[in-house]
Amino acid sequence: MTDVLDDIDDVLDGAAPQPEPEEASEATHPLFRNAPGSVAFKKLRKRLLREVRETLSTYGMVEEGARWLVCVSGGKDSHGLLAVLLDLKWRGLLPVDLLACNLDQAQPGFPAEILPGYFEGHGIPHRIERRDTYSVVTEKIAPGQTMCALCSRLRRGHLYRIAREEGCQAVVLGHHREDALETFVMNMLNGGRLSSMPPKLKNDAGDLLVLRPLIRSAEADLERFAAGLEAPIIPCNLCGSQDGLERQRVKDILAEWERERPGTKANMLRALAHLRPSHLHDPTRFDFSAL
Repeated sequence: MTDVLDDIDDVLDGAAPQPEPEEASEATHPLFRNAPGSVAFKKLRKRLLREVRETLSTYGMVEEGARWLVCVSGGKDSHGLLAVLLDLKWRGLLPVDLLACNLDQAQPGFPAEILPGYFEGHGIPHRIERRDTYSVVTEKIAPGQTMCALCSRLRRGHLYRIAREEGCQAVVLGHHREDALETFVMNMLNGGRLSSMPPKLKNDAGDLLVLRPLIRSAEADLERFAAGLEAPIIPCNLCGSQDGLERQRVKDILAEWERERPGTKANMLRALAHLRPSHLHDPTRFDFSAL
């Protein structure tokens, strides 16, 4: 797989011949047929493809012939995830089957017709699952309290079930760089531990992988990417409407650090991959008594 991914620069620069897609004769996936032709968008697209390629390779995410459940909520991040993976697959650089999946959680006003129409219009294999987790969350969580944790657990349980039903080996999520950094800071400040969102993990049952190919990619890049593709963005009206969430406060802090010292987020992300146990305080990770 590494050899295949190493060819991506030549393919993107036009130095290598494009594989002939089975679905159509065009040299690009249908999602990109009306994409901007500007230099800026082409650079953005190439940067995201390269970042995802490096993440897939670094963390050994790809097993040839596997089937992935790509979770699409309708937000910019999941739209970006799906587009990048489809782009890589179309170019012959991602030898896995992709199944887009939207879990309709029965939130009031959710436009249930948008994503099915979007998938069908672009020839994207998909599954739409409607489960009323909204009523469960609003019944159990008092008004004004954070709903994200319960909502996430319920959603993840259904996605695992769907992955098993569809014969998928992995559930693929659209978490990006900022998600990882915010989780790291929140765990440090509130949980007293150094941990973040891992790029790759196994679920508790041990039968599914959870993959985050966008974990090195910037949220701002994904926002511009989704806008360029004119992806139909569906906002979350459950937790997204709650003011004062701890994650939003941390997001604002990180944004301020980045404004004051550009490159801070990139350095923090690199730090997550360069640990020095001898310079931390955990005796289970480094044998201080032997010094």
